[in-house]
Amino acid sequence: MKVLGIDVSEHVVETINRGQIHIEEVDLDGLVHGVVQRGLLSASTTMAPADVFVIAVPTPFAKDGHHTPDISYVLSAAREVAKVLKAGDAIILESTSPVGTTEQMRDMIAAVRPDLKMPGMSHETPDISIAYCPERVLPGRILEELTNNDRSIGGITPRCARKALAFYKRFVRGTCITTDARSAEMTKLVENAYRDVNIAFANELSMISDAMGLDVWEVIRLANRHPRVNILQPGPGVGGHCIAVDPWFIVNGAPEHSPLIRTARGVNDGKIHHVIARAAALVEAHPAAKIGCLGLAFKANIDDFRESPARLVAGTLARRFGARVHVVEPYATQLPIEFTGTGALQVDIDTALEECDVLIVLVDHDVFKSVPLAERAHKLVYDTRGIWPDQPEEPVMGVTTLRKAG
Repeated sequence: MKVLGIDVSEHVVETINRGQIHIEEVDLDGLVHGVVQRGLLSASTTMAPADVFVIAVPTPFAKDGHHTPDISYVLSAAREVAKVLKAGDAIILESTSPVGTTEQMRDMIAAVRPDLKMPGMSHETPDISIAYCPERVLPGRILEELTNNDRSIGGITPRCARKALAFYKRFVRGTCITTDARSAEMTKLVENAYRDVNIAFANELSMISDAMGLDVWEVIRLANRHPRVNILQPGPGVGGHCIAVDPWFIVNGAPEHSPLIRTARGVNDGKIHHVIARAAALVEAHPAAKIGCLGLAFKANIDDFRESPARLVAGTLARRFGARVHVVEPYATQLPIEFTGTGALQVDIDTALEECDVLIVLVDHDVFKSVPLAERAHKLVYDTRGIWPDQPEEPVMGVTTLRKAG
């Protein structure tokens, strides 16, 4: 298909039109270069006519302090699309959205284009198809999962769903299941809330094990040998633009009926503060030590730092302990803005291993996992990811380790 990408960023548009990419993603660079060279992909900051419009813009929180969803980016993008719509076009929203957003988008387009008949607003045959189909991909595996994962396609009407289905079947090998728009919106939120609740159990268990002096990784490993138990791995919290955000959309929509989901969010946010407190206590106990914070991304082997607990932990330590803090993030060319003026340094893993006395593992990047015991046996280690199970618990040359901390 011939595709035009629309973005508000001149940098993104210029990068794509050069056949390059602006994010870290496996195999994406070669693909983009090829399709740009063949004339199948171009980018612009200006909307243009098309047959299918796919809206994939952010849906952050409003700045009200109450985790209220902000769908203004969706409505703004749809307003631009409305200007170039013609009869027969299809609009598909992919952004993770509160239940009812697709219908709000339809209503806004109807107000802008009263000359076009909208689905679900009368018994007449509509001129436009509108559907919701959330993305279901994992950063680092997007190209594979984009084609192989199943998709839920929710139409304003069944006819809209069928129109969107025909589009997705052109490149999706997974099963495409049609439903109504509101059910598809809720499905996406439920998927991420389910994961958040399960991670919260693991994170709460890690804090309990920490208080009891237990190795949480050993406890989970043994518990998971039960045929009906599958506990996830704990970490320094939960990050990313999905799992840390989407559960609040459910809570906001039904606050009186979502105590478990709300509590899970509290547990996972609380784990971040638990890690900060443990890490700070470790640093304060060794006032002459240099500190290596390993990782800023919200998950392994990607360059996405959105809502990252690792970034929050490292940033807090940098503001508190200044130049003693050395940050290792192989997927960042420079430290985020909150590190400015703290004195913290960005270094590579080799420098951190040579110069830092304390290592705080915040992200399970492969390059960190590959560090052999011989290079870290004499370090003080706080491993929030459990990537170094062979780290000795007994003192090595007078240095005590903290591998048990979850």
